[in-house]
Amino acid sequence: MIRRQSKTTIFTAIGAALVGVALLSGCATNPATGEKNLTPFMSPEEEELVGAEEHPKMVAQFGGVYDDPEIGAYVASVGGRLAAHSERADLAFRFTVLNSPVVNAFALPGGYVYISRGLLALANSEAELASVLGHEIGHVTARHSAQRYNRSVFMGLGTALFGAVVGNDAASQLANLGGAIYLRSYSRDQEHQADDLGIRYAAATGYDAAASVDFLNTLSANDGLQRKIAGAKGEDPGASMFSTHPRTAERVARTAAATQKLGSSPRLRSRYLEKIDGLVYGGDPSQGLVRGRTFFHPDIGFTFKVPEGFQLTNSANAVFAADKNGAKIKFDSEPKRWGGSITNYVRQKWGKGLRLQGLNRIDINGMPAASASARVKSKNGEMDLRLVAVRFDAKTIFRFLFVTPPARTNDLDAAYRRTAFGFRALAPDEREAIKPLRIRFLQVEAGDTVASLAAQMQNTRNLSSQFAEEKFRVLNGLTSSRTLEPGQWVKITTE
Repeated sequence: MIRRQSKTTIFTAIGAALVGVALLSGCATNPATGEKNLTPFMSPEEEELVGAEEHPKMVAQFGGVYDDPEIGAYVASVGGRLAAHSERADLAFRFTVLNSPVVNAFALPGGYVYISRGLLALANSEAELASVLGHEIGHVTARHSAQRYNRSVFMGLGTALFGAVVGNDAASQLANLGGAIYLRSYSRDQEHQADDLGIRYAAATGYDAAASVDFLNTLSANDGLQRKIAGAKGEDPGASMFSTHPRTAERVARTAAATQKLGSSPRLRSRYLEKIDGLVYGGDPSQGLVRGRTFFHPDIGFTFKVPEGFQLTNSANAVFAADKNGAKIKFDSEPKRWGGSITNYVRQKWGKGLRLQGLNRIDINGMPAASASARVKSKNGEMDLRLVAVRFDAKTIFRFLFVTPPARTNDLDAAYRRTAFGFRALAPDEREAIKPLRIRFLQVEAGDTVASLAAQMQNTRNLSSQFAEEKFRVLNGLTSSRTLEPGQWVKITTE
């Protein structure tokens, strides 16, 4: 028989646990900030172990390591010089360029620093690169990751105790979810602290620390452009890199004030442009490429096109498309091998638990496929689903999930059919002809304008002239008032 615990027994247990935590606690002076940090759960040695354990997971999650040893070595050399001027010069920092088009940089405990090729494409000098790497080194030396880990342990302990009190696993899961959301970003004070430390390291290494102001302005301009493009195409304009970071305008103001007292130093723009010449921009063939409304995967060998009015987005695990009126498409693959028929796959595996209607075996360009529909309730009300599974080869099943508000299902039926039945294998010559976009730099000649150079960039051809010119300016860190001068070096994107 299970005996009910008394409240006195439960709260005694909680009190004992918290006393145990307190006994483990200790204060250490941080060498970078001079602050007293409460770090009871992770020592500097443990930080290195955590970083080593999480490193392969981060690399796998963010597209793998960018396959260019020269660029990797260049970033590591810049980062190494910065780290040598930090308070943790004894730490073996590791710098990794991620094969991701997303503009991002982050750090793990133990000196693991990551920067995406998307961010490298946006920077315009070695000093700007140094400002980013210095900021991430600052997160490491200030032990922000360790502090965040400590907080998660405290929250995990509280969650476990809360679950014990209410006796409900669901309550514990909800508490864990809340903790995960809370811990996903650094605090505003921590971001400011990393800014200050990054400026300190850049100046000590001999870079113009004011370059950090220019790059923050570029990040802000890029963020604003993405919001405008997304808003024009019906996407959520609030989903951006800065949704979990301090407002960039505020950071620019603080950084500008911090760099005014520092003397100017080299920015090394020419050297930086030479190093990133040929850098892959946007999608990588190994991950699939978006060209307007068409998705190509030359490595695997297939393509499809989404309906007019839909915006395509590629991610590590799926391809998404959406229009401005609530219709969505998800394309992915079945993660496990399925040996049965394609109709049984939809019925027994993918569509299990749904009230499927109209399950049919179909043929899509010589490939066995199956289609079915269902209506489900979502947080946005009822939605109609159309499931289409295609057996691409003996090992691979690809899947289209079409999601539509019921009032629009009939209107979009033909367009969805064209997308599904347009899925096809690429011929060998087609696969060879599909190339990624790359960063190239050229010298401005007399008569060149922002408009004429923006028109040469292949990733702007589906944008309005206003957005195309703005994209060129953002890529080159040019303000709206700045004009081009003959002899000036600029970046463009081309195959």
